[in-house]
Amino acid sequence: MSPVETPEARPAPSLAGRMGTAVGRFTMYRIVLVVLAVLAAYSILLNVLGWLTFGIPEMLAHLVLCLGLTYASNRALAALFRVSPHTDSSLITGLLLYFLFWPSLESRDLAGVALACVLASASKYALAWQGRHIFNPAAAGAFVTGLTGLNIATWWAATPAMLWLLVPGVLLVLYRTRKVLMASAFTVVATAVITLELLRSGMTAGTGIYQALAQRPVLFFVGFMLTEPLTLPPRRRQQLALAGVVGVLFAVPWNLGFLANSPEAALLAGNLLAFLVGQRGRVRLRFTGSRSLTPSTTEFSFEPARPVRFLPGQYMELDLPHAKPDGKGRRRVFSLTGSPGERVVKFGVRTAEPLSAAKKVLLALKPGDELTATSVGGDFVLPRDPRRPVLLIAAGIGITPFVSHLSSGGLRERDAVLLLLARSADELAYADELRDSGVRVLVRLADGSEPPPDFGTVAGGGARLDPEGLKSLVPDIGTREVYVSGSPASVASLRRAARNAGARRIHVDSFSGY
Repeated sequence: MSPVETPEARPAPSLAGRMGTAVGRFTMYRIVLVVLAVLAAYSILLNVLGWLTFGIPEMLAHLVLCLGLTYASNRALAALFRVSPHTDSSLITGLLLYFLFWPSLESRDLAGVALACVLASASKYALAWQGRHIFNPAAAGAFVTGLTGLNIATWWAATPAMLWLLVPGVLLVLYRTRKVLMASAFTVVATAVITLELLRSGMTAGTGIYQALAQRPVLFFVGFMLTEPLTLPPRRRQQLALAGVVGVLFAVPWNLGFLANSPEAALLAGNLLAFLVGQRGRVRLRFTGSRSLTPSTTEFSFEPARPVRFLPGQYMELDLPHAKPDGKGRRRVFSLTGSPGERVVKFGVRTAEPLSAAKKVLLALKPGDELTATSVGGDFVLPRDPRRPVLLIAAGIGITPFVSHLSSGGLRERDAVLLLLARSADELAYADELRDSGVRVLVRLADGSEPPPDFGTVAGGGARLDPEGLKSLVPDIGTREVYVSGSPASVASLRRAARNAGARRIHVDSFSGY
């Protein structure tokens, strides 16, 4: 996933493109935080209206305790471990615990919630591998607290009155994290198992489905906890398998005496499975230098402290600490442009004004400076069968994931066509690599200018590429797997054009800027 804007192609914006751009202005953490905060305010309103009956003092005290203690304990532990605290993450954990534990003013209940808050914060540091926490913090805190007997998670967010805002909030989060498919798989499995159990007790199928979705924490669980990116395996097929396994563990009743099934136990089991199959832990990257690709694009190179496993087309997430972070937080994702066999890792980034806080961090790096990579993932990879022809469509700096395919030699023995859309000839990034690749390159420049000599075939000009134009450029598009990379607006428009031109299988990699 390449996180840079590409306005070069300037397609007509669609609703999907506008929505992707708007949502992409904020990090996943900020979106989740805002949605949970709105749900917390909504829950208090429901209590005022009599739809919930906890009591206003109980709810407010519970909310203050969860937020205050997770925030304070996280900052204290961050100071102890000499790392920068992640405020959004700590507040999210506090809000999750607010919805997991029953609001109460009983001293024993309050002690249990307080313990869960501290344990959740501690799990981010104690139950971590090379700087990456293994378990969902809120689930870990709730699970261990349940074992002590001080308090037990009730997941009270699973109440019909909450659905009016819970459903759109969950959908927004899943759209931002691109986990709709995984969430659907879990929801189908968990709902089916729960419904079958209820059918055995005499309920109708409709009532069973309603019970599963409105009175069990299926939606809250999948929207805010199961799909947390830091505790997921890197590939989509692994995530779908994980969703099925956790769905069964979530829904099937089981009891081991000292341990019975619960949402938090199912999630922790899934977290452990994900950790075992994923790229484990953070990697320190030492900055080795940069080079200008175009007047508005720069490539940054880093030497990792240990070899990094990735497939061409995947991305790496970097932690970019800066003194005045914007609404998108510190972590940003970048498409890897090098080959998995290279010692260095490289990223192509649009560095034109205005510069975000993250871009300023990158441009201020000096050789020898270090950053931290927190994860590798993505499914924007070529088909395993080299006999399957492909069409690669890149809007501007959206070329970056395709450069990794070129660098690794993955296109040499494959029938591949690369269509590159850019604003002008001087904005053609990786021109040398593309010229020497041996791949058929089609170039479409928005200003109608000519590409460099021997660079590729001119594919017309103008801002918009319609289905007829795409079909004329690639007449056999219906036989090719199509890969589209660019901004949400570009991807939405080009995906629609490819579909209407006859493409059957389309893979996309959109990004909203950073």
